Amino acid sequence: MVVDNKATVSYIRVLKEDLAIFHIKPNEGQVPDFKPGQFVTLGLNVPNEGKIIRRAYSIASPPEQKKHFELVVRWVKKPLPGRLTTQLFDKREGDEINWVKPTGIFTINEKMPDGSPDDRRLVLIGGGTGLAPFISYSLHLKSKGTKRQIVVLHGASYVDELSYRELLTELEEQSLESGSNEWNFRYRASISRPQEWFNRSWNGHKGRVETFLRPKPGKDKSPLEELVGEKITPQNTSFYVCGWQGTVDGVLDSLVPKGFVTERNKRKDGTFDVKFESYG
Repeated sequence: MVVDNKATVSYIRVLKEDLAIFHIKPNEGQVPDFKPGQFVTLGLNVPNEGKIIRRAYSIASPPEQKKHFELVVRWVKKPLPGRLTTQLFDKREGDEINWVKPTGIFTINEKMPDGSPDDRRLVLIGGGTGLAPFISYSLHLKSKGTKRQIVVLHGASYVDELSYRELLTELEEQSLESGSNEWNFRYRASISRPQEWFNRSWNGHKGRVETFLRPKPGKDKSPLEELVGEKITPQNTSFYVCGWQGTVDGVLDSLVPKGFVTERNKRKDGTFDVKFESYG
């Protein structure tokens, strides 16, 4: 049975017409415990339907944040307007909304099947709003003092869709200042439509986010391998991918031929190297 709780939309930051960051503050108590990578379900009454419509959204805030859930949401406009997102983007700060406690299995695996710690590099690949769980991952792991290297790769069509660019850049700067022994973090973004006038200022990586895994013409190493300074293998790196199915497929097309195994096709000993969650 679904148990709806009441909350208030306490903060809205509009990034562009169809993309915004929302803070959802429980009306009673604090944010319950959850694991990075899980989602919260929002519910709203939709006019003319006479019922509550619910949709799940990955939580971008870390579990240490107890005042509110932070979500980055895209307003679905086509092929038909999304029933819940259309209502959500019409909300104002102070309006009420329903929520259902967090759940989900797209969480960090910190141990190998034999119980030993998984110390491999974490490469977190987000397409569009698929970045959200990796913000939660990164902030949580930083608060724990992890020694694992974390690489966040984010892909978007336009520069104003790089929703957490400022935060992630700051996390990388902190890593460079403190040294990798204290906090080992790297962030890179890619724009898939660099020819568009709006993206004229962009001088970073160009193409879909999965192209970070493919060597450029005349190169032996991929942009990711050049960033981390070594060949990427299942022994030294694990991947987490979230976004459109096309993003997931593009990543798997690069990794599977190199011996990487997904969670859904685990080896006999239970090990795997790629965990993904897709939408659409």
